[in-house]
Amino acid sequence: MPFVPANQRKATLKSKTIFILRHGETDFNKNGMVQGRGVNASLNEVGKEQARKAGATLADISFDHVFTSALVRTKETVGQFIHNGTPVTSLDGFDEISWGNQEGKEASYDAKNLYADTVNGWRRGELHLNVGGGENPLEVMERQQTAMQQVLETDGENILICMHGRAMRVLLSWTLNYPLNFMDGFPHANCSYYVLGYRRSSFYLKDFNRVGHLG
Repeated sequence: MPFVPANQRKATLKSKTIFILRHGETDFNKNGMVQGRGVNASLNEVGKEQARKAGATLADISFDHVFTSALVRTKETVGQFIHNGTPVTSLDGFDEISWGNQEGKEASYDAKNLYADTVNGWRRGELHLNVGGGENPLEVMERQQTAMQQVLETDGENILICMHGRAMRVLLSWTLNYPLNFMDGFPHANCSYYVLGYRRSSFYLKDFNRVGHLG
């Protein structure tokens, strides 16, 4: 079923354009290490440059509000280009999925197999599976829906959300009314972005995985 905000029974929310931006590169990304919700890594120099490029591309957009996850890499990404007094709110509902006891580790042969088995299970619709005792996609969707409720109740039409790769895939699936096992149909790169429209209680896709600004 489409996501319907709790206050939708009382009033129709205004239309919005929502930019969904992935954070810039960290050394964990660079080195192929497991990051996730429990690793609070900063951007590396490549990530900072990616954020500057994203900011230059989005410079003509007057954002009414910016949301980030609670993790520093998203805050640093928007901090590269949000300097004009735009309100910025951190919501842990937009955090990356938890990869449990695999977080912070190098991607060993066994870890890669565990990850592949779990993701393949998700694709088959086994959405209760998790990695290392972490979160499953249904749990991520639940906290995202609470966070998105706050986004939709925020004044303004142009919104930026900076978040994380796997979490983006979950969010794009349920907002666009796809089953979660379709989530890998939404590719991403560090500092790539999607654009959603919101009108009459429904989300729709306006722009798909923009990467041209990254060169």
